Amino acid sequence: MAGDYSRWSPEPRDFKAMLKKLSHEQILQVLSEGLCSYCEEVIESRVNNLNLIQNSSAEFLRGNSSDDVISPKRKLNADADAYTPSPRVGDSTNSGRSKRFVSAPSTPAINKQPVSDLSNFEIKLNDGPSRSVVGDDLVEDQKEFIRYSQVGRRKDFVHYENVNEKQINVLKGLELHTNVFNPDEQKEVVELVYSLQRMGQKRQLRARTYSEPRKWMRGKGRVTIQFGCCYNYAVDKNGNPPGIVRDEEVDPLPPLFKKMIKRMVRWHVLPTSCVPDSCIVNIYDEGDCIPPHIDHHDFVRPFCTVSLLAECKILFGTTLKIINPGEFSGPFSLPFPLGSVLIFNGNGADVAKHCVPSVPAKRISITFRKMDVSKLPYRYTPDPELVGIERLVPPPSSDSSRNRHHGNNDKLPKSENKVFSNEDEFPPLGKSISSSRRTRR
Repeated sequence: MAGDYSRWSPEPRDFKAMLKKLSHEQILQVLSEGLCSYCEEVIESRVNNLNLIQNSSAEFLRGNSSDDVISPKRKLNADADAYTPSPRVGDSTNSGRSKRFVSAPSTPAINKQPVSDLSNFEIKLNDGPSRSVVGDDLVEDQKEFIRYSQVGRRKDFVHYENVNEKQINVLKGLELHTNVFNPDEQKEVVELVYSLQRMGQKRQLRARTYSEPRKWMRGKGRVTIQFGCCYNYAVDKNGNPPGIVRDEEVDPLPPLFKKMIKRMVRWHVLPTSCVPDSCIVNIYDEGDCIPPHIDHHDFVRPFCTVSLLAECKILFGTTLKIINPGEFSGPFSLPFPLGSVLIFNGNGADVAKHCVPSVPAKRISITFRKMDVSKLPYRYTPDPELVGIERLVPPPSSDSSRNRHHGNNDKLPKSENKVFSNEDEFPPLGKSISSSRRTRR
């Protein structure tokens, strides 16, 4: 929210001192005068959550309160423990590397800006927002909309190559959605993955669900856990070709993964027409990689990958070269931040190959995909929890009321319209990036 606040004081530097002298009710009265009800509720939440003494009031009044934050721990999924009864791993992720997942109070490596308490709201990941009022008097659907509005979306990837004697953008269809899962939510997912890994090692999962091959050379032997369908990377011992093995069974999607799917569909990351019904978890040790490939067409497009535990770079191009084991080269390198979702579609999924060079630290990725209807396992039944997911719709009065009071130039930017160039560093999550836009060549 933006506006001219100079009318409250002739000298802006005295504004902080004035705020300190006001009571809580007086501050709310001053800051909500003449604003719409939606803005009043947002301001009230910010006043309740910000420490006016320790934080810069000037930054607060300029609206810089939507950066990524770490606030008290929340649970992404209350019933995850029911799926994974074994105790959690405490120090399984330590590697001494700087670019890796850490729990509160650390922030993602791509965020270098001051923070506040809005992006880590506890959001109930169901197929519709709860209307109940919670501790700070901000209802759940408004909290969810605030979190949703902080998602950064990039859809303008460009790299031209000669394909069939035509110059085409081989990255068309790629999308990067940042800040979809906050650090506490990432921690919940990582802990679940380690619990599943322990279950697989104890043979408590179906035989084809868990795979931990011998590391016979650098880059080979990453752990995989697959749910929803059995997928062959190569011809198996029974002669089944690469792709979905329809007569094999694996474990169903864990409840937490289904809630991640709902989050991505609700928050306009995935379309309602392509709700994933399977996934593959990749657990990388330091030095592990994924060689150049195009995902099998037993899975429809788009599909997506979630980045956890450590950042990495993904290489794209029609021709990716293998330099050494685990070492590749390609014409386009994409940084993949933590908590982000990368969408593969169009040329970005079917023309350009992609690969992950040897990772510098332990890392986890989860690839969610929807199976082609002609390749569904013989015993497949649709999961009712993943049917009829509704996309989040902003409050109907928010845009019109904000326009009346703030003018068209001050309206809340729509996340889908965020654009930033390939050369830019990722802007602070949740911030308007109009100042960092560049003319695309």
